[in-house]
Amino acid sequence: AAWEPGKAPNLSFGELDPDWDRLAPYLEKAMGRVPATLEIGAKKFFCGPESFTPDNSPVIGEAPELKNYFVAAGMNSIGILTGGGVGRLVAQWITTGLPDMDVTGVNVDRFQPFHATQRFRAARAGEALGDTYKCHYPYKQKGSARGVKRSPLHSRLEEAGASFRDVSAFECADWFSPSGAGSGPADPSRRPEPHSWERPHWFGAWAAEHRAIRERCGVIDMSFMSKFLVQGNEAGALLERLSTARVSGEGLTRGRTRDGQGCGCEEGAITYTQWLNREGGIEADLTVTKLPAGRMPHGLPAPLATDSPAFLVVATDTAHRHVETRLRRYVRGQGDDRSAKPFKATVTDVSGALAQLTLQGPQSRLVLERAIASTAGPASRIESKVSDAALPFRGAVELEVGFASVLCARITYVGELGFELYCAAEQAVHVWDVLFEAAAELKAEGVGGGGSDDLLVPVGLKALGSLRLEKGYRDYGHDLDATDSLLEAGLGFTADLSKDFVGKAKFEEAKAGGVKGLKRRLAQVMLASGESPMLHHAEVVYRDGRVVGDVRSGSFGHTLGAAVGLVMVQDEGHTLNHVYFSQGIWEVDIAGKRYPATCSLKPLYDPKNERIKA
Repeated sequence: AAWEPGKAPNLSFGELDPDWDRLAPYLEKAMGRVPATLEIGAKKFFCGPESFTPDNSPVIGEAPELKNYFVAAGMNSIGILTGGGVGRLVAQWITTGLPDMDVTGVNVDRFQPFHATQRFRAARAGEALGDTYKCHYPYKQKGSARGVKRSPLHSRLEEAGASFRDVSAFECADWFSPSGAGSGPADPSRRPEPHSWERPHWFGAWAAEHRAIRERCGVIDMSFMSKFLVQGNEAGALLERLSTARVSGEGLTRGRTRDGQGCGCEEGAITYTQWLNREGGIEADLTVTKLPAGRMPHGLPAPLATDSPAFLVVATDTAHRHVETRLRRYVRGQGDDRSAKPFKATVTDVSGALAQLTLQGPQSRLVLERAIASTAGPASRIESKVSDAALPFRGAVELEVGFASVLCARITYVGELGFELYCAAEQAVHVWDVLFEAAAELKAEGVGGGGSDDLLVPVGLKALGSLRLEKGYRDYGHDLDATDSLLEAGLGFTADLSKDFVGKAKFEEAKAGGVKGLKRRLAQVMLASGESPMLHHAEVVYRDGRVVGDVRSGSFGHTLGAAVGLVMVQDEGHTLNHVYFSQGIWEVDIAGKRYPATCSLKPLYDPKNERIKA
């Protein structure tokens, strides 16, 4: 039971009188397992308070609010077991300034202010304690402290039959019931889930959403993503210092990249990039959009000055405070590269100000063109604004969708032609409605293919996960962490060596070693097609009978027809090149049984990116 908020005494090393009526039945069963204890007895029965965190993981690391203030707390009743390792980790972190282990799941900066409210802690503590020794099923959701955050599109998702899941306290659509009878946020047990490691009962609905994006068009509410507005005279210099890719154009002497799709540094361009630490480890995986000078998409604060450069940084929800802290510390000259150079820039958290919808699929341009045309009238020819010539891959433009001003970026996280739409939160429902009205008009006219299926459907996060894993796209905190390098993660293409960035020296050192110098490489793994089991996380991967890694994240590839995942492969004495991955006998151990598999460095779906650049 949780302490009543605000009334917990100071009991750092104190004890409590046992509640024997409550504890005796459990104690009797425990001693019954070791009968000798019934005769010998116990010299000491300790009963005292214990600290539990909302996610049952410890709180470790440097506090975001205060440089050089380190925390090691919240051990969730296993402090004696983990104390040695935690002490060693924190000591390394304090003395060198960087952890040498993956800390994404335990870093103190994963928590946000609402986690510290008394009501949230009281509600979640009991459930966290009860889950400690239970089976941690892959799709099990927390039932307490729900409804903390809701997207501006929540009502539309609920009407469409969304089954909601907790995503950094946001109620996000996980999948949609074809009958419209999803599970609501306030009572996730309204539709009890039979917990299992096998295919869930909503497998068919998930597959339909997945195929809708591959074959037609789907829209996903991504408003939970972390979004930061970076402005000021040195905003570009700050982001160039942090980013492996060129994001501002400062110091640029050429205008196009090797693929001819834009350098990602002109105004109205979105750039995919990583942020590294001084040792070359990946600290963040995000996009940076350079906004037009003196203009802001509706919903953002007014520009500091008409000639002041401004950028929109978008990162995953779980890295919210990590990315924000890194930005703010580099602004103050407190970066981990020890440069001590401050930047004349400001950082504003605009996550709640902007809704984010991702419109994806081969028919997404048709739907968006019709939505724009409906805004300007039937005689308008403004559909050219989103044609391939007017808006190439990684381009960004301001559009009018209905009554809303929308920042539209041509980018994808599912491996299809697609667009990300950012609008003021208060206009999100309107933009959603206009998109669906446009799709309905096209459907009625027989445009975009026939059949009974809707041209545009709402899609949940389960399909987002399976779509991105078919394409081999990475997810920070699952597939990537600060112990991975760009080359190991297969992201070396984002590094622009014509400029300086944090971790550049370590990257160049690794690059000079070539493929033979790589001890690990992140690759896709796919089970043999057919009635294959599911992949979730941590399944052991074999090559020629030897353990070479484990699955970092897994899903089911409904287009490929089998379970897919990403695995970090390490095999001493072998060169981890394409030949290595194409040869050998690959297997994945699932529940003690090995299943045949294939492993590849190239995407298993659309390896030439033809669908993305359609």
